[in-house]
Amino acid sequence: MSASLSAGYSAENAVVSCLKELELMYGPGGLITVEIAYMVRQMEMNRPIETLMSEFAARSGLEEVENFARIFAIAKRSGGRLVPIISHTVQVMNDRFQVKEELRTLTASRKFEQKIMSLMPFLIILYIDGTSPGFFTVMYTTWMGRCIMSGCLGVYALSCYLAGRILDISVG
Repeated sequence: MSASLSAGYSAENAVVSCLKELELMYGPGGLITVEIAYMVRQMEMNRPIETLMSEFAARSGLEEVENFARIFAIAKRSGGRLVPIISHTVQVMNDRFQVKEELRTLTASRKFEQKIMSLMPFLIILYIDGTSPGFFTVMYTTWMGRCIMSGCLGVYALSCYLAGRILDISVG
């Protein structure tokens, strides 16, 4: 849509052009293609593009789409500078998407490492119990051993919780 606006198309014609591009990319049954096709049909019935964008944003429930619809409506009403405003908005949205993807990529390996580290105490206990039967008998049969192991289980649960919180990074 930004490219069509830059080429001099009106906002309405840019949406029609956008529909053709989306049909090539996602096919006529793609969700975004269906939504844009609906908007084109509504524009043929003389409904304003700003209203259609706002309705699309409400149906999608995505923050980026809602922001774009608001910015689009303001830029269209203010007149004149629609192309640079929309181009800048698209660039900001692309940058934000790239940052989210980079964060997912960077944290994916750390999340995997955290899962492995969470399993390590159990694997160590299984190894020791398998190679030295009776080694943990004192820890699980006496009152003091049960208290110590319960405390260790609590510390383990807390560490798993904190590791999950540390790796739960979200971008606005």
